[in-house]
Amino acid sequence: MTARLDFSAAPLPALFISHGSPDTAIADTAAAGWLKRLAAELPRPRAIVVVSAHFEVTGHVAVSADPKPETIHDFGGFAPELYAIQYPAPGEPELARQIAGRLQTAGFAARAVDSRGFDHGVWVPLTLIYPDAQIPVVSVSVDPQQGPAHHYRLGQALAGLGRDGVLVIGSGSFTHNLGEAFKALRTGKRTAPVPGWVQAFTTWMGERLAANDIAGLLAYRATAPFAVENHPTDEHLLPLYVAMGAAGETGTAQLLHDSAEFGVLSMSMWRFDPAPVTQAA
Repeated sequence: MTARLDFSAAPLPALFISHGSPDTAIADTAAAGWLKRLAAELPRPRAIVVVSAHFEVTGHVAVSADPKPETIHDFGGFAPELYAIQYPAPGEPELARQIAGRLQTAGFAARAVDSRGFDHGVWVPLTLIYPDAQIPVVSVSVDPQQGPAHHYRLGQALAGLGRDGVLVIGSGSFTHNLGEAFKALRTGKRTAPVPGWVQAFTTWMGERLAANDIAGLLAYRATAPFAVENHPTDEHLLPLYVAMGAAGETGTAQLLHDSAEFGVLSMSMWRFDPAPVTQAA
């Protein structure tokens, strides 16, 4: 029998991961290499909750409760070996129901749902971080009709899971202009130079995250330079706000990895740690 670790003193952080193109799972890139090393930097979680940009639900929050989720290949035009990848991690229905209950208590319309597998926002990073696929995984949806404030509150409702050994991951993309990315893809330049309008946005976001400027970050679409150019739609940035919220208002942000693909896709990865709990005298 494996002893259960105590995460109460040093809880697991929440993470924001830029999962990039689906072929990150098989590509030789800086981001893929870093993801393969990430597990060694963390205590092994008892379960993982992934808020994926590709699990879009409007009007309520869906929480996957399948005991044996399927692997969804929700893309086209990639190498055949990518479609052969399976990520057979188990689900955890009881944890899914607990999360749905947490969200309902926080005022969200939330429900545990069946027949929802792992989209590539879930399995692409996890197949690199935890390739043994032994840790139970629960997926949580984003709502593309809601903005950062909604998803930050969603993250706040998940706060405390790290103290119970549950790793919360927001899986999206720090920048996500697919139209510009496809232009670079057609030229075969995965290592294309980063244009100024991408650099200006990522620098602004990084400074705000480091300063824990929650108000500024929530208003990024109106105040960040080139916000709409970097996120024509913002579903791929919304998981960042969930990870932020899961660390609490006094949490700290740390940049873990910074690279770019096709010039315009920032693969920045961030860690959010809750403030230490102080004991009363």
